[in-house]
Amino acid sequence: MPRIVHGIDEITGLAGQDLGHSGWRPVTQELIDAFAEVSGDHQWIHTDTERAAAGPYGRTIAHGYMILSWGIPLFSELLEVRGIGMALNYGVNKVRFPAPVPVGSRVRLHASVAAVEPVKRGGVQVTRSFTFELEDSAKPACAAESLTHYYP
Repeated sequence: MPRIVHGIDEITGLAGQDLGHSGWRPVTQELIDAFAEVSGDHQWIHTDTERAAAGPYGRTIAHGYMILSWGIPLFSELLEVRGIGMALNYGVNKVRFPAPVPVGSRVRLHASVAAVEPVKRGGVQVTRSFTFELEDSAKPACAAESLTHYYP
């Protein structure tokens, strides 16, 4: 169950807090292929299972941006914000993809709140540190800072 906070004051109190880990999400070829269709990125390392089997990873790998896009749904397992008027995804900082994510692997999100700063109209910008952990890997699949604005 996610942690629940109410309103801007409780969001502000999250600064510096570790929010823990989401559940594991499997990386399937069906998801990779669907992301390729939506994004238009059909590079063989993602979609051609036969060619990828002979490639550097022995199988297809997920698109880095597919893993990054899981930040919002996986984060919802960690935190639920109530008592606000609006939340806006503002962007991401320092995105890195340190390890390939092979089909058949699993990924989970570890998140913490790096900073909470005021913005216009009585809102706050929350900087969240995201680390997408790759099961059985010393390196993460992705690391990024995600920025969200919350307004009363």
